[in-house]
Amino acid sequence: MNQPLHIEEVFEKEGVFVSTTAGVSMYPMLRHRRDTIVIRPVTGRLKKYDIPLYKRGKDYVLHRIVKVGPDSYVICGDNCLKREYGITDEQIIGVLSEVIRGERRIDLEGWPYRLYCRGSAFFKEAVRMKSAGLHLRKQCRY
Repeated sequence: MNQPLHIEEVFEKEGVFVSTTAGVSMYPMLRHRRDTIVIRPVTGRLKKYDIPLYKRGKDYVLHRIVKVGPDSYVICGDNCLKREYGITDEQIIGVLSEVIRGERRIDLEGWPYRLYCRGSAFFKEAVRMKSAGLHLRKQCRY
């Protein structure tokens, strides 16, 4: 019986990894087990709004870069409020290069995608600020 290959082994053998996603952390950008993703090896330093595939323990995670630091990244799923700090280039396996939804390819370089990234980031920051304010008000009752 054949053992399934790990993503790193597929990269080494094929130079690309194609699959669907599992989970809702990147919804609505990526839909659970419905959208096809294409991951390619990283060439150089990643930039804000890139979506790297990295390993967290034994789990593979595909989340968006929200801030680029000198030697690490701050990363967060589109459907998450909690950010992950200190993700390094060494942890990153590849980067999302294509999304295929049905018969349609989502252009990750086009202006609709860039607008989605910025709008999503703005909305999420507003929600984070509001929930932080609510938390402070609960602590500061007179």
